[in-house]
Amino acid sequence: MVAAILYPYLVGFEVDLMHWAGIDTRLPSALINSLGLILGVIGAVPLVWFFGRLGRWREVGRRFVLPVVLKTVTEAPAAPEEAPVVDVWAELRGAGEGVRRLESEPVGDVDYVRLHQAWRTVGGDREAWQEFAAQLAAHGPAACAHPSEQRDLPGGRAARHDLMVRQVRLGTAQDVVKNPVTHRNAGFALDPRVLGTSLLAVGPAGTGKTAALARPVAEALCLQALAGAACAVVVGASDADLGPDDWYDVVIAPGDPSAPYGLDLYGAASNPDEAAARLADALLPDELAPRAESARTAMQQVVGPYRAGYGRYPGVRELRALLAGDPDAWAELAEQLQKSGRRAEYEADLQQRDRMHGRADDPGALLADRLALLDRPALAAGFSGGPAAKPAFAMRALEHPLRVRVKLPERSHPEAARILSRLLLGQFTQAAADRRDRELFAGLVLDDATAAVDAQAIRGLQRLRGANAGAVLLLRTLSDLPEALRAPLFGAVGNRMAFPGIAPWDGRLFSEAWGTHLVRETAVTHTPDTSGGTVRRAGRLLRKALSGTTAQTESVTTRDVERHRWSPSDLAHALPSGHAVVSLTSVTGEQVPPLLVDLRH
Repeated sequence: MVAAILYPYLVGFEVDLMHWAGIDTRLPSALINSLGLILGVIGAVPLVWFFGRLGRWREVGRRFVLPVVLKTVTEAPAAPEEAPVVDVWAELRGAGEGVRRLESEPVGDVDYVRLHQAWRTVGGDREAWQEFAAQLAAHGPAACAHPSEQRDLPGGRAARHDLMVRQVRLGTAQDVVKNPVTHRNAGFALDPRVLGTSLLAVGPAGTGKTAALARPVAEALCLQALAGAACAVVVGASDADLGPDDWYDVVIAPGDPSAPYGLDLYGAASNPDEAAARLADALLPDELAPRAESARTAMQQVVGPYRAGYGRYPGVRELRALLAGDPDAWAELAEQLQKSGRRAEYEADLQQRDRMHGRADDPGALLADRLALLDRPALAAGFSGGPAAKPAFAMRALEHPLRVRVKLPERSHPEAARILSRLLLGQFTQAAADRRDRELFAGLVLDDATAAVDAQAIRGLQRLRGANAGAVLLLRTLSDLPEALRAPLFGAVGNRMAFPGIAPWDGRLFSEAWGTHLVRETAVTHTPDTSGGTVRRAGRLLRKALSGTTAQTESVTTRDVERHRWSPSDLAHALPSGHAVVSLTSVTGEQVPPLLVDLRH
């Protein structure tokens, strides 16, 4: 605008200059007009440039004029790039023409994982390749199906699963100060690499241990078993919500006449001495642990000769009679050993048991009394060896993708349930570590591990890391365990989970296990101001007389101090409902610090 105002004055100045020089009288009018136009343009350019920069007209043009101009210019949009075509069945193309059926029929995630798992087991075996190709051509997505012929869990899924990476999502890490910035709002999931270090969860009843942890993990293990990648053993009370019976291939429910399977009390051992030792450990409660060694010896002196004479393990009633020193039972056993030609081999065991019968310190009598808890009419058919025994599940079958549910009779026979709980945990740790084929992940979910944890079980948990196996143990409180077992149990597991409402003394163990970290603290100190001379001091006295406050100096100190990541008080009183604090460790040593996780999302 300023340039437009000044331009007429500039033109007038040019006209006066030409008149003063006499140019307008010596040149023709046409040439004078052209020369005036040229001089006008030359004078306008500096004006527009100078005042245009002052008024930022270039920015005005970029913001307002250029978008209008661009909208008026139409250009043909560029053709979208075609998404690359991914062949999801590329790995199976070597199986022949049967792969084409997979492209035309619906395939679920269980089918996808199962077929790829089966193809990897084929390797370079020509006969296995032909069998796989024939199965694929004949059954399509249902090829190489699980023995139950299920391709998904009946009744649908409650948790969110990603079978491609074998994860089950349980919740979301919260955006709180105690959670590291890198983990806030991240999903919380479990997979076999994490479960391979075992998990211990502690929380009172009603805090969601079963619904938010045990059931989703059991569901994930059952799905992976259908895909041929895992085997699952789920143990809990008969009324625990660990999934319907249709999820499982084997359902063992001692005390329930309708249960189709029983339990082999010796199912994890490769020899009679191991079987006897494991059963003796399960029979003795914690308060009788000092007599464990003599009890193992007494059990071995009975089970070994019986196996040698009869060619099988004794049933509950037969074993109880021998431990109690029944003369008829021992006479029959001696006769069987004589017939089998192995009497001399076990003569020392027979004589030792004969000397111990009737003595006050005989561990056989103690074992017989404990075994009487399993020798009940309602439980007799649930264990191997009896005349009316059901088909027995042996824990050594962990090399197969089985799904096993054990329902403990906690209400009708609570002490028998505790014995079975200890026996199952001991058998699982022994059988998982002794497997020759460790291709399948072996997972155990124990809904209430209060009575199952002993020194042998803790040592067994430590061996699971290298055996492609893991256990999920749920406890109501650590106070139910002997004090000598609490710290070793924390050291044996790699994953720890604290639910709301735990006692402060339980929280202390979690706090110590999770350690400390450096926190920057700022301390502000106020001290009376005594600096200056007489005049300044007189001014401070006058200020104090008028305002009633004493002049002070302020000093700020910043230092790094160690504080618990989660204090016992925080764990006992500050956890909201539906949440838990969890730390994870994988079998390769990768660690996740303790995080506050919302298990409802």
